[in-house]
Amino acid sequence: MPGDGRSVTFGTSRPVLAVALAATQIPMALLRVARAGLRVVWVNDALARAVGHDADEVVGVDVLTDPRVRPCDPDAARDVSRGPSTHPVVLRRADGTDVRCVVHVSPLPPGPDVPAGTLVAAVQDLTAELTASAEHAALVAEERRERRSLSLIARVSDLLMNLDEPRGLREIANLLESQVVDRAEFFLFDHGLWAADGLEPVHGSGARHHGPSGRMLSRCPRDPVGQLLSGARDGLVELDLAGDHPEGTYSRWLSGRLAAQGADDGDRVVVQAVPGRRRVVGVLVVRPHGGGGRAALGASERTVVELVARRVGLSIDNVRLYDREHRLAETLQRAMLPEQAEVDGLDVWTYYSPNADDAQVGGDWYDVLQIDPETVSVVIGDVVGHDIEAAATMGQLRSVVRSYAFDITTPGPVLDRVDQLFGGMRIPRAASMVYSALRRGADGGWVLQYTRAGHLPLLLVRDGHAQQLRGTGGRLVGFGSGGRATDEAALAPGDVVVFYTDGLVERRDRSLRDGLAVLEVVAAGITARDAAGIGEDLLSRLADHPEDDVAMVVLRVPGGDDDLAGAVSPRRRRWALPSEPASIGRARHAVVRTCEAWEMPDASNAELIVSELVANAVLHGWGHVALQLYDTGDGLRIEVEDGNPAPPVTTDGHPGRVGGFGMQIVERLADWGWRQSRGGKVVWAKVRPGSLPAGARRA
Repeated sequence: MPGDGRSVTFGTSRPVLAVALAATQIPMALLRVARAGLRVVWVNDALARAVGHDADEVVGVDVLTDPRVRPCDPDAARDVSRGPSTHPVVLRRADGTDVRCVVHVSPLPPGPDVPAGTLVAAVQDLTAELTASAEHAALVAEERRERRSLSLIARVSDLLMNLDEPRGLREIANLLESQVVDRAEFFLFDHGLWAADGLEPVHGSGARHHGPSGRMLSRCPRDPVGQLLSGARDGLVELDLAGDHPEGTYSRWLSGRLAAQGADDGDRVVVQAVPGRRRVVGVLVVRPHGGGGRAALGASERTVVELVARRVGLSIDNVRLYDREHRLAETLQRAMLPEQAEVDGLDVWTYYSPNADDAQVGGDWYDVLQIDPETVSVVIGDVVGHDIEAAATMGQLRSVVRSYAFDITTPGPVLDRVDQLFGGMRIPRAASMVYSALRRGADGGWVLQYTRAGHLPLLLVRDGHAQQLRGTGGRLVGFGSGGRATDEAALAPGDVVVFYTDGLVERRDRSLRDGLAVLEVVAAGITARDAAGIGEDLLSRLADHPEDDVAMVVLRVPGGDDDLAGAVSPRRRRWALPSEPASIGRARHAVVRTCEAWEMPDASNAELIVSELVANAVLHGWGHVALQLYDTGDGLRIEVEDGNPAPPVTTDGHPGRVGGFGMQIVERLADWGWRQSRGGKVVWAKVRPGSLPAGARRA
């Protein structure tokens, strides 16, 4: 209706319009502003059906006071006569359900048939829209949960790349706590169950064993954790921390431990098995938000917990398998190499280190044999490869050489015999070798005879000059045609001969020729006066991070004036050690040899200090361990570097087990401290002069 009150019907009569409004499927009503409120004067059938009431029950109702009509903003609803407006309203149906609606209200101009204060209201039911919106929101939320879960699994996969770090498991648990659960903790299972922040060494003594054996646990229905560990039960297990778990079961031990850590006795935690390939390697314990147990974990959260546990289990299996292979291979390799040689009349230093990127086994080898009081045989060789087959070939070759060395003392004929036998064995691996024999001369010098089979030349260092002893280079072992030549060099007191494999000089960023040139320059500049000092200096300057196996033998002919007090060496030595228990013994031997070479007293004190520092680096650090020794002029300074930036801590021991007094011992024997380094931390100790205190001996 226009403002002048005239009808614009386009040929349609008022009765027809009234019938049309009554028949439309859009719920509609006429309202009239009254002194007491806003009353309904007419509704169509669509509105009556929408609210479930007859039209007679609705007409006359004051929409501002009737409990079946609840405007979201009553004040705005009272002021509807000013112009068209829209109002959110909740209508109570006859069956008691609430319907969310939007009411569009427009005032009608007064006229002959339209009293003043009349309004037309169209009601829009939002049920369908709200349902669709809720479904869409649920889909969006589910998609977000899936994306979050995928992102979390991806981050867990990244962390699993460094699972062997001391806190690798703790970092994964922290990630779960940040996005999925209130609390998470890993417990490893091997000869017992124990809380683990990382992969700790497996102890076979049973000292960590909590509860009966796995075979008994599978028969105990009241020990759900034990059933998980034994493989008798799969999936998630809910553990009531306040439950009555039988004494001596894993469920009892785990509940007590979690309660001791501050968990609420009324909490229920969820325990997920961490499966390896053949057995369960541990459990992942999670506390859902609110401590509600399994029911508090949604489907996506349960999936994440299960996937994380499975991935961690496989990674633990891989790490332990690699560790077992690593130790087996290294044991095999070390068993094939001789111990540090002690030769009458010669200063001898030997060294071998496999490439850390491989399986800790390779084909590099050396041997030092005292043939008779006047003859010494030195051999160094390299079998192609970094695997068990290379090591086995190396062992065969070493045995063959030894079998002939005591019968034939001239290098050329020895190698001829080795060629014959090696070729007849049809060994598929190529090998190079230098075989040498040193004979003592009457003047105190030695005569070096040697022959080469495709190996790098020896290096002779004399009076600050280095030269390669190339001699007559021949074909690889097993490919000689007979008549290998023997070359000879006279050695005077003070001369040094270096035997080495290509891992000492070869690098990806330089040619082998350039590497040999660098070796000459470095060796000529070393001023150490003992074979160990020369060898360690060569390693520290050339092989800090070798790209291949390294084997070395350094021979020095002692001089009559061997007095280290006048040496001008920088008196610094450095060792790069793998992070494994065997490095502790090597470090102790290294510091004892150095103290003897530098004529420093109190070697036993230094040996004990370096043992404690390197042990701490191996047990609590990560990455390779660097050991450095300095002659400060008034004593020995020891520095040990590892990749863990956390500072060392002095403790009063570990309750219930041996150890924990290491830094107390260091404090009694030295001034010590620590500093951050580029890759972690350096712990240093300045050895105090004097004998070992009695209390330190007892500790």
